[in-house]
Amino acid sequence: MTMIDIKTLPLPELLLSRAAKHPDRDCIVLEGERVTYGELEVRSRQVALSLVAQGIEPGDRVGILMANCVDFVASMFGISLIGAIAVLYNSRFKAREIAHVTADSGVKAIITNNVTEQHTNYIELLRRAIPELEKNRGEEFESDQDVFAPFASAPALRVVISLGSTIEQGFLGREAFYKLGEACAPGAIEQRRLKIDVNDQALIIYTSGTTAMPKGCPLTHIVLQHAGVVGGIERMGLQQGDIMWGPLPMFHTAFIQPLTGILYVGGTYLSMTHFDAEVALEMIRREGATLMFPAFPTITMQLLNHAAYSERSFSAVRAVLNVGPPAELRAMQKRMPHTVQITVFGMTETGGSAAMCELKDTLKLRSDCSGRALPGNQIEIRDPDTGMAIQPGSIGEIVVRGRGVFAGYFNAPQKTVESFYEGGWFRTGDLGSVDAQGRVTFRGRLKDMLKVGGENVAAVEVEGFLATHPAVNLAQVVAVPDKKYGEVVGAFVELVPGAVADEQEIMDYCKEEIASFKVPRYVRFIKTWPMGATKILKSELQARLCSEVVVL
Repeated sequence: MTMIDIKTLPLPELLLSRAAKHPDRDCIVLEGERVTYGELEVRSRQVALSLVAQGIEPGDRVGILMANCVDFVASMFGISLIGAIAVLYNSRFKAREIAHVTADSGVKAIITNNVTEQHTNYIELLRRAIPELEKNRGEEFESDQDVFAPFASAPALRVVISLGSTIEQGFLGREAFYKLGEACAPGAIEQRRLKIDVNDQALIIYTSGTTAMPKGCPLTHIVLQHAGVVGGIERMGLQQGDIMWGPLPMFHTAFIQPLTGILYVGGTYLSMTHFDAEVALEMIRREGATLMFPAFPTITMQLLNHAAYSERSFSAVRAVLNVGPPAELRAMQKRMPHTVQITVFGMTETGGSAAMCELKDTLKLRSDCSGRALPGNQIEIRDPDTGMAIQPGSIGEIVVRGRGVFAGYFNAPQKTVESFYEGGWFRTGDLGSVDAQGRVTFRGRLKDMLKVGGENVAAVEVEGFLATHPAVNLAQVVAVPDKKYGEVVGAFVELVPGAVADEQEIMDYCKEEIASFKVPRYVRFIKTWPMGATKILKSELQARLCSEVVVL
């Protein structure tokens, strides 16, 4: 297929051009919030001017840690309006992970609020992650001069802003933040905005990999939009004025991808702060959703299994995007006879999708494979040991390059070198095959990685954290099949001689410090490890645990 003429705009231009054309059209709709394109532009400019007042310059990094809300979107666009780079914190991260991202990214400011997600209090998490905020608990900051103080734990950080409805001591509040921006000339935005190039970094998303802590994936304006705009129009059939429902967290590429596509066609994006199947079904019906991007079967199945669902629930929906095992995709499609379900292959490093099925593909193709590379991308299969390309149909590591692929990890040159072959080919760490027609089929993971409900979990990260427990001598992590999440974390633990601990103690220890999706669902204690010539045989550990576990 020849790619249609799609002009990539810098992210702020995407918003401003659509706001000029459709100022009164709904842009973002949540359960309790609705904002038009014109209103989103106003709120984004408000954030931008206030950041200028904080001394934020083009190229500076600004963190966003929030549950799904309009403030999240306005902050992201506000940051981009002045040529700064948004760092999106995973909203499930705990203090330990937040501290790492803050220090590693070198953010000069963090924007948060007091909207909770699954009982998560971001204000308290930030106080734990940045000890200086706790020390300032007794102070109320009213100006930039009050908060421009050094943070020993994060030397680049200058200010932490709360856009919540209450004044949070130690934080610059919403009213004070916006008041500072009022003193800035509106032209300050334009001076910076007009210098933005599509090849500049737009945002950084931290994702787990085979390193001990999450690593930053910088995405340019081109990479950020490629999957959403090109993939959305070419493969998902995006049309002007479409209404997209997507419940995924806003820090995730599975939110960014469909959002950029919807903005490109001047459509409306339906989101949720907290996913609730009944509320979602009502929203999809009431708002007349024409496309859906649930991405993961865990979400889709909750909709399909809800008492309020009927075959007509998605009657206005033309296409749904899901990722999952073929049998599961076929079962879901059978329950959605009035829409066409497609699937994809991709990751954060590819801005979301690198390959995508087509609406015209047969059900078998749309279930068994992930489609062809998006226009502008190339996909090959290589021998992971030699790096040489292998024949169609053979299984090897999936590698990808093109307009939709990032250039390398933030602040990690060695990791970047290890992740690319000559010629810009990115090593995905996933196993797969490509047929003679260029269709990609995912076959598993090469890296020591788990995929828990759509979230990457690096085994080494969880193993490293388990080893910090005073009773743990050594830990190994494996994937355990799970009907709801695809797979979950299982841990084998060798205790320090003479130490005592039980399964619940180990899990509770993890719950306090690492994201919930990384917490071991199963813990088994071991004294003798199954060994190969040089390393522990994880495959044997996994087989042992899987034989005990009944997948419900």
